[in-house]
Amino acid sequence: MKHRLHWKLMLVTTVPVIAVTIGIIWLAFDQLAADYFMVLMDKYMVSPTDTHRAFLTAVHRYLLWASLVALLLAFLLSYLLTRRVLRPLSQMITASHQISAGDFSARIDANPNDEIGELGAAFNRMGDSLEQLERLRKTMVADVAHELRTPLTNLRGYLEGLSDGVIPPDKQTFDMLQQENLRLVSLVEDLGQLAKADAARAYLKRDTVDLQGCINEILTLYRMNFEEKNISITTSLEENLTVQADRDKLLQAIRNLVENCWKYTPTGGSVTISCAAVAKGIRADFSNSGPGIPEQDIAFIFERFFRAEPSRSRDAGGAGIGLSIVKQLIEAHSGKVGAESAPGETRIWFELPA
Repeated sequence: MKHRLHWKLMLVTTVPVIAVTIGIIWLAFDQLAADYFMVLMDKYMVSPTDTHRAFLTAVHRYLLWASLVALLLAFLLSYLLTRRVLRPLSQMITASHQISAGDFSARIDANPNDEIGELGAAFNRMGDSLEQLERLRKTMVADVAHELRTPLTNLRGYLEGLSDGVIPPDKQTFDMLQQENLRLVSLVEDLGQLAKADAARAYLKRDTVDLQGCINEILTLYRMNFEEKNISITTSLEENLTVQADRDKLLQAIRNLVENCWKYTPTGGSVTISCAAVAKGIRADFSNSGPGIPEQDIAFIFERFFRAEPSRSRDAGGAGIGLSIVKQLIEAHSGKVGAESAPGETRIWFELPA
């Protein structure tokens, strides 16, 4: 800004006002003095010429001095006031340079009682969002590196052992290598699904979708998995519940939830799935028996790479991306997700506008 706006505001707010005021007072004195001395001449037969001129000279002199003082005072007050008003803008310039340099902690002092204060508050909210995104980016990079490190380290160890002849090249060894390779492939696929879920809002192909039909379709695909663990399934699905949604993405969200139930329900446990109309749309609940999730972890289960221990181990729970994908896909449809857990049961639900 380099004070250009500061001086412009000062000149615009002081010079025209002072000039107009001086001009009006000047003309008013000239007219009033002329009228007053004409009255004296008519009443007392006194020639007012010299007195009139001396009076106007004195008035003009004092008016000029008063105008000069008023101008200086106006400049001083205008300088102080405009400087105070423009302080958030100067801070925003400094903060924007810091943010552009990678320092996302820069903020300004904003008092949201006027338009500039509201602009400052909006700037701070933008800074908060950028800082959060940067923190999530760093966290995600660290989490991805952590998730990749374990299988890659295992693969490296096995391969070095095979190369040195320490580990025998038998079927069990190759099965272990295959297992670690599949874990890497699964992680990469999950990351690809997460990236697609992040961009889902911009690529939704909405159509009328039967929610009951989608749930039954996914349950049919996973029925054998549930039977292998002797898990009983109970459904309570209202008919004719339709939503405007992208069918493929909705199926992906339901599949992740059903798979979640299958993975974390112990052998011989039970799963209950229901969907019904609610005040603001349609709600689907996915409940499974099991040890439950600790209360302090409930708020984080939709975060990327989060796994509540011991029920969300790496071997059983994958990379911890499934519920994050569900959250992204449901929110892309203007819906919301949530979770509740108690000893013996965990419930995850989502709501979609009808």
